[in-house]
Amino acid sequence: MPDEIETDARSSMSRRNFLRGAGVVMGLPWLESLPVWGSASEVTHAASTPPKRFIVQFMGTGISPNNWGATGSGATMELGKSLKPLDPYRSKLNVIDGLFNRPSTGVGIHPGMTGNILSGMPLTRGAVLHGGTSVDQVLASKIGQETIQPSLVLSCEQPLTGYHESNFSMAYSSHISWQSPDSPVPAEVYPSLAFDSLFENSGSRRMESILDRVSGEAADLKKKISREDRTRLEEYLTSVREVEQRAQRMRGELGKAANRAKDGGKQLIAMKRPENGLPEDIREHMRLMCDIVALAVQTDRTRIATMLMCRDLSGLFYPFLNVRDAHHLASHRDNSDDYERITRHYITQLAYLAGRLESMKEGETSVLDNTCLLWLSNMYSGSNHDNSKLPVLTLGGLGGTLETGRVLNYHDKGDENRKICSLYLSIMDKMGVHLEHFGDSDLRLAKI
Repeated sequence: MPDEIETDARSSMSRRNFLRGAGVVMGLPWLESLPVWGSASEVTHAASTPPKRFIVQFMGTGISPNNWGATGSGATMELGKSLKPLDPYRSKLNVIDGLFNRPSTGVGIHPGMTGNILSGMPLTRGAVLHGGTSVDQVLASKIGQETIQPSLVLSCEQPLTGYHESNFSMAYSSHISWQSPDSPVPAEVYPSLAFDSLFENSGSRRMESILDRVSGEAADLKKKISREDRTRLEEYLTSVREVEQRAQRMRGELGKAANRAKDGGKQLIAMKRPENGLPEDIREHMRLMCDIVALAVQTDRTRIATMLMCRDLSGLFYPFLNVRDAHHLASHRDNSDDYERITRHYITQLAYLAGRLESMKEGETSVLDNTCLLWLSNMYSGSNHDNSKLPVLTLGGLGGTLETGRVLNYHDKGDENRKICSLYLSIMDKMGVHLEHFGDSDLRLAKI
């Protein structure tokens, strides 16, 4: 049987099952034959209650306004063109309109609209960074001790350095997750390194398959679980193998890039893709990051994750969409066909992650059913740099606590009743973290 770990230093750490090999630890998904979640004293039967998760996907510089929005409800909800990839998930979707982040309005464009998107606190101009702790990190500080990794912070684009013309640091444009008012959480941009952290893959054997290293324990486990669980385990191991193979290819590119940087006296962060070892095709990069997040929450490695799919002032290119301009420039024509295709591309990434989570069963529910998957951008219109309202979506029912299949509009509810921090307070409540106020709000969002 895989190891059941309880740590004195983390007395509240849940009992979990692992497969161990040389230099690698593999968490297991929900299995009906094993008490995966809950402390040893709490587990009285195998089918313990699945945990709740919170995942954020962020797209910088706004959406395609004329192609956004939805009408109706539930499975018959009518989605705008850019939201069409979410058609299969309409009953588990909320399309939220009219929310805003007051401290980011009227302060100038780009960085001042971004660095506090998850904190709702004013940002400081100049050399000293100061804003607020983001909602993901507040959750991580409160419930992160229940998992091995308090949170997972990923990015698909390297951060910017220097200062914007508005005298805000570009760090605000590059980070949405902040561990303190003065410090962003370093985001992992390389998929191979994110994969390694997920499985504690370390040492000289990193190029060897982790599945080969745990094969003995996996074989023993299969003898002790139900037939249905053997099928679930095989599906999980197959998924890990596929992700591992893609991560290994990118590991090789990262190694070559590190050598190029060393030979040229450069830093990787100052190099452009693919010279810096990041995939030239961002579709491959984003899908792999989504798969890593899905595995992380499925195995309860973490319950909190943020994914900066593209930063504010993004320089990403989309030749596969037949778009010539880089992301930021394209956003200045946000109702063009080009930018609509870009927007839909990012909604496709959300739909892909939702599909991965939906396919991961936990008894009668799925990981998606037990998750709040939040999608948002720092502005509504890139052509006008308008963040008087924000595009916001949620997917998943957060363990049955979040009603879904709705179109919610707060635009005419008054500024005090349409703060995005009110949404964060409501989500934290449902995850068992109760605060009197967060950011600029002390009110819960109506209907959430």
